[in-house]
Amino acid sequence: MSYPVLSEFDIVFAGGGTTACVVAGRLAACDPSLRILILEGGQHTLNKAAHVQPYQYFTHQAPTSTTMTFNIGNPSPNLNGRAPIVHCAHCVGGGSSVNFMNYTRSPASDFDDWGVDGWESKNLIPLMKKLETYEVQPGRPSHGYDGPIKVSSGGCKMGISEDFIRVGTKYHKRPFSDDSNDLETCNTYSPWFKYIDGTTGTRSDAAHHYVYNQAHNKNLQIWVGKRVKRVIFENQRAVGVEFTNDPVSCPDADQSLSTVRASKLVVISAGAFGSPAILERSGIGAEAVLKRCGIEQLVDLPGVGENYRDHNGAFVPYFASDESVTMDRLWRGEENVLQENLAKWKSNKKSLIAQNGNDAKIKWRPDDEELKSMGSAFEPRWKEFFQDRPDKAVAILTIFAGYLGSSGLAPRNYVTAEIIALYPVSVGSVHIKLGENGKEEIDFTSGFLDDPSDIVPLNFGYKKLREIYRRMPSYRGEIAAFHPRFPEGSAAVCGEATGPVDLDAPDIIYTAEDDEAVEQFHRDYMQTTWHSLGTCAMKPRADQGAVDARLNIYGVTNLKIADLSIVPVNVGTNTYSTALLIGEKAAMIIAEDLGIGSRS
Repeated sequence: MSYPVLSEFDIVFAGGGTTACVVAGRLAACDPSLRILILEGGQHTLNKAAHVQPYQYFTHQAPTSTTMTFNIGNPSPNLNGRAPIVHCAHCVGGGSSVNFMNYTRSPASDFDDWGVDGWESKNLIPLMKKLETYEVQPGRPSHGYDGPIKVSSGGCKMGISEDFIRVGTKYHKRPFSDDSNDLETCNTYSPWFKYIDGTTGTRSDAAHHYVYNQAHNKNLQIWVGKRVKRVIFENQRAVGVEFTNDPVSCPDADQSLSTVRASKLVVISAGAFGSPAILERSGIGAEAVLKRCGIEQLVDLPGVGENYRDHNGAFVPYFASDESVTMDRLWRGEENVLQENLAKWKSNKKSLIAQNGNDAKIKWRPDDEELKSMGSAFEPRWKEFFQDRPDKAVAILTIFAGYLGSSGLAPRNYVTAEIIALYPVSVGSVHIKLGENGKEEIDFTSGFLDDPSDIVPLNFGYKKLREIYRRMPSYRGEIAAFHPRFPEGSAAVCGEATGPVDLDAPDIIYTAEDDEAVEQFHRDYMQTTWHSLGTCAMKPRADQGAVDARLNIYGVTNLKIADLSIVPVNVGTNTYSTALLIGEKAAMIIAEDLGIGSRS
């Protein structure tokens, strides 16, 4: 893309992820004369197959991927000494360009729990509706029907997911709902819709639908391969940013520093990992962190980099029957299957190309019997947080039609069971530090499983999903190497099977030793769900907050943050919907500040 060369803009965005695209795109459409610059460390995603063809989403998780950054955490005793790895997007559009495309939304009460003026659910629901075109069912009062982001059922239905709902409702004794994303429905089996355009069969991301579609506006510019180092201040007022060529995107490029000025506003939008790092490099943060990095403190803001939150996840694979339709052959790149599906997709935008293999879920809450089986470690958390909030799920339980993993398994059909624990208690932190060679590194403490209650939903979810899948027609047993190592002779020992058990078959009985194996399995293999947030929290300054309700950084002017790092407490959803929502709200706030709100 060619642009007129400018050294000053009205607004400069440090980061070009989901929220930045929403804000920049809305402001540019509102006032095309605004000179807006997005500086993104990664590369463009415009019309690239790996980003627009839905089935390719898992390629971004590959160890060789350059579209994601792999943040390595500090080893944790609660993960049996493991150093967890948390990926975050490194491309235009951020997570919206690489995520699993699962459409979920928080219960409305999540936003009321933030306790921030102007961010209550009554103020946000109109924006939730504004951003989406809900192609699935007409006339739903909590959904939108003319927004930029499309929601559909994807290119075709997966029989495995239909079986998951059928078995789940009968065996697990939960009702069915055709919409568990109406901002209140919970504890029902339901379809899992997707951020996929039902007409074009392509990923519905923020890059294509907020900024790339305004390529005619030369005042809206995206400079890729640019890593923002710090914000430039004059008398506590942000006046620009300092940046360099990104060493990952541009490994052979000159690493000298450049600057660009912003006459009206600088917006940091680099995510839960990038945003606190930019602030700390700019002299905004805790004295101890800055001092050890040799950075002069501009603003004492100890909340920067604290309050890191995520959702706890576990992915467990099973064998599926030979006749099952799964994503495996497509993901393995079998040429005849790929060409057949591509031909269908090109002709009518359907087929597995427009699929992620995941069509069903339950936002699960335990009943009394399940609570009893979960034990005493979870009881205080249940009573304190969940018991009187019936709209809040403890976890999402789901099944993917295919193997989600990098290990070279035999070319067969597989199913992957996934557990997403939604409101873990534990928190971590993200800061910068200097390595032994004097270069900047990340000081990341995930907090995963630090609180004893956090592992309980994972342990229960493993057993429940195993029982559900044992009753599905495609079940052919467990891949023992990727399951808990149960003692020899245990009724829970894993292995291949010739077929499912009866719907009314007794559950596997787990001994105390078996339970310990399940727990150790999760401490060894539990992982991120790529829902990082909270590290520049929108809270009072005295409560370790970093930004106020207008997204202003405390202690300076002309500087805002707009991304998932502002979220003060966890949300019960895959966080793409939250990132979009923050973008819409931030665009409205900035338009008001600039006096252009009436044109939006």
